[in-house]
Amino acid sequence: MTLLLNSLAHFLVDALCITTLFSAGAEGETLLTAVLFYNTLAFSTQCVVGLLIDRFGGCKGCELAAFALVILGFALPLPFFLRVALVGAGNSLFHVAAGTVTLQRSAGKAWQLGVFVAPGAFGVTLGTLAPRFGWILSAAMLLCAVVLAFRKDGGAALAKPGREGGKFPLLPVLLLTFAVAVRALGGVAVSFPWKQTALHAVLMTFFVFAGKSAGGFVCDRLGEKRSAWLSIPLAAVCIAFFSFSMPASLLGQFLLNLTMPVTLWLLYRLMPDAPGFAFGLAASALWPGTIAGYFISLSGPWLWAFVIGTFGFGLIAILYASAYLNKHEWRESR
Repeated sequence: MTLLLNSLAHFLVDALCITTLFSAGAEGETLLTAVLFYNTLAFSTQCVVGLLIDRFGGCKGCELAAFALVILGFALPLPFFLRVALVGAGNSLFHVAAGTVTLQRSAGKAWQLGVFVAPGAFGVTLGTLAPRFGWILSAAMLLCAVVLAFRKDGGAALAKPGREGGKFPLLPVLLLTFAVAVRALGGVAVSFPWKQTALHAVLMTFFVFAGKSAGGFVCDRLGEKRSAWLSIPLAAVCIAFFSFSMPASLLGQFLLNLTMPVTLWLLYRLMPDAPGFAFGLAASALWPGTIAGYFISLSGPWLWAFVIGTFGFGLIAILYASAYLNKHEWRESR
């Protein structure tokens, strides 16, 4: 029930945040600045929020506070950029708080993480394409908040995965963090000429959603290494060489997003005592990579090599982190 509630809330939070941006009547440079400000606040602060949540706890209270910030940011007649600041802060707080709960209740499995992170893609698309539904989204979010507030916390944290104590695994954590940024860099650098209509955007969103949803299940079934080998090389080929083809591009998006919960799961296994920081670290790395990707202007063989290289770095990071964990766990089992 908690996972279902948080997954629905993820959709609503992302949708209402984007609705706030696009329903205020801002245009041109003002809107662009607001989008940059929102994403910077919503993503780049998550590692700090994660550290605070790990230190002080209280995830339910943080989720309720996040709902309040987002609803107030949408509803109050405040200056536009103050409203953007409220929804950006609420977005950051919700993602880390609900992500922490998901990791703590995962019982040593990755599938719940994939189910939680996936609905946000549809929230962003809905908020962009149909910002007129803001008040409906607000009412639904308020209902979620009420259910969460009166729901008893059933079930404690279960089966912490990965390492316990010992030296902090700095290198694999850094590799995975950079891999998130570098992979975003490669993904954003590619354009899809077939993506022209709202229907195409919804279709792309569905495959992103499906990839994230499936990623945790595939990880549990095959393990991190096999999941990475199954998804990343083919994703790189589809996106680098066949971006002009809608079927190949959609397959590439599915496979690329399949690795998102795998990467998050590895970070959590490396830092099982810091679920908030593990979740927030990946999000904080995503936005700088995305921003940098918009400044990449390549074509032909240079673009192909760039995409293959950035995706390949992600593969290497996952393989190394998985090998590190397996080696550490084998030593502890002796």
